[in-house]
Amino acid sequence: MEGDIAKIGIGYDVHRLVEGRPLILGGLTIPFEKGLLGHSDADVLTHAVMDAILGAMGKGDIGRRFPDSEPMYEGAHSLELLKEVVEMMHREGMTVNNLDATIIAQEPKLSPYLDEMGRQLSRVLGVEAEAVNVKATTTEGLGFCGRGEGMAAYAVATLKHTG
Repeated sequence: MEGDIAKIGIGYDVHRLVEGRPLILGGLTIPFEKGLLGHSDADVLTHAVMDAILGAMGKGDIGRRFPDSEPMYEGAHSLELLKEVVEMMHREGMTVNNLDATIIAQEPKLSPYLDEMGRQLSRVLGVEAEAVNVKATTTEGLGFCGRGEGMAAYAVATLKHTG
């Protein structure tokens, strides 16, 4: 039966850290002297989540859905874009079963914000907070994340049919 089939998607995103931009992760503005550079608000966490959901649905990725060549997406709030992805998912008769996401950043320390990021995402996804897990890790100073040049995020989403 189709309702018993779980769909799984993985998402990945990366953005460069620069001065003069706010740091937005999971829809939250995090106090930090740098922010992520991008056409939208460059929220790597929310971008990875969108890619995971789109991947589970077999609907491409955010670059195809919200291209940076489109002026209408300049400065866009990623949670608003996520709402569009959720609407698409609901039209397909699906909902998020669970979401697991990891932010890779050397600094700032993100642990004080992770629960609220998860709550923000669960509200937009329309699921219980327990269905969303957000965590963060460093790279112990290795690579572009470890050198503080950028941040990355991974997300894995499982979707289930609602009917």
